[in-house]
Amino acid sequence: MKDMTNSRRLLIEAQQFLPGGVDSPVRAFKAVGGFPPFMVRGKGSRLFDVDGNEYIDFVCSWGPLILGHSPPTVNAALKKAVDNGTSFGAATELEIIMARLVNRAFPSMEMLRFVSSGTEATMSAIRLARAFTNRDMILKFDGGYHGHSDSLLVKAGSGVATFGLPDSPGVPASFARETVVAPYNNLPAVTAMFKANPGRIAAIIVEPVAANMGVVNPAPGFLKGLRDITESSGALLIFDEVISGFRLDFGGAQALFGIKPDLTCLGKIIGGGLPVGAYGGRRDIMQMISPLGPVYQAGTLSGNPLAMTAGIETIKELSQSGIYEELETKSYEFGLKLNEEIKKSGVKARVNRAGSLLTIFFTDQPVTDYASARKSDTVAFAKFFQGLLSRGIYWPPSQFEAAFLSLAHTDADLEIALKAIGESLAVI
Repeated sequence: MKDMTNSRRLLIEAQQFLPGGVDSPVRAFKAVGGFPPFMVRGKGSRLFDVDGNEYIDFVCSWGPLILGHSPPTVNAALKKAVDNGTSFGAATELEIIMARLVNRAFPSMEMLRFVSSGTEATMSAIRLARAFTNRDMILKFDGGYHGHSDSLLVKAGSGVATFGLPDSPGVPASFARETVVAPYNNLPAVTAMFKANPGRIAAIIVEPVAANMGVVNPAPGFLKGLRDITESSGALLIFDEVISGFRLDFGGAQALFGIKPDLTCLGKIIGGGLPVGAYGGRRDIMQMISPLGPVYQAGTLSGNPLAMTAGIETIKELSQSGIYEELETKSYEFGLKLNEEIKKSGVKARVNRAGSLLTIFFTDQPVTDYASARKSDTVAFAKFFQGLLSRGIYWPPSQFEAAFLSLAHTDADLEIALKAIGESLAVI
């Protein structure tokens, strides 16, 4: 067992000022028990806490650190950028350079706007879709988490799934009524929703690969079906690629599956982990955004020079030949070995993987949607998580979140992790 004396002290102190002692609920470890480590430093694949403990990190700041912690090229560029100023509240050439890079990777984003978070991106895309179609209703999927804006906190995954909270506490019923929910991977249910609400649904918003109910891949034909339904009904298709963007492929899930959405939302990976997001899509839709059009959206820190600098360097790294092949090979082999450890242990569990994202679900049944994900044994997961933490593996503290591999994870790191996983499974 690791010494957590300083982390315990800091959590108690933090609870005097921060709800639960944290600024994001999953950090409190309520679903897995124990005290969360307070981190002080990250380097490559490793995290270091205030008690001097070292961890191999599979959270990667919830996905964006695809290059690992403190990548040299990004850090060097940031140090220079800081000397020039941290925020201007004015336009910079960096925004143009960054927009070109994003457009190169995501050609469907003919025009885009930078914001400061994935939540801002999805919230703004929803507002734009409603204005463009002159409709109010949004269709989302059970267990799909698209940030914490009011109309999207209905049947949400991620932290809401972790804590088993009501669908949308604090959200007015009038807001919630404008959001209809279908099971992920269920096209007949989507068709039924559109038939029940003719001419009223502005958009479908979907994670093309679900990652906030744990990793769930789209069934064959599911994304194509959504594209067909939206095109025939006059609704828009919004891909929330906050997690899958630049993770599954340089062009995200839409490049991998060959589906072109009307709007795309991206998150912190485009800022190398700094606070940033973006939404964009068809030119005729994006031209409705102020100052060109009537749809208002603004942000003082949008496109700030630090996030743009880190993003430019990150995307340059990711555009190099062979990067995604390397990451896929590493992730594929790790997934196979995880299944071998599970089989040896006799524990009822299975691995869902999409590129460098994966989830170990503690169930022996296929996980294809949120309903099947919820059948997982969360008590077994909590024991597994604590076993890993005590062995120096920092795994996502929720059954319903994805673990992430990065380019910084070495073969030696993964072998250490596999040994710890085997030992942790053995004690369940």
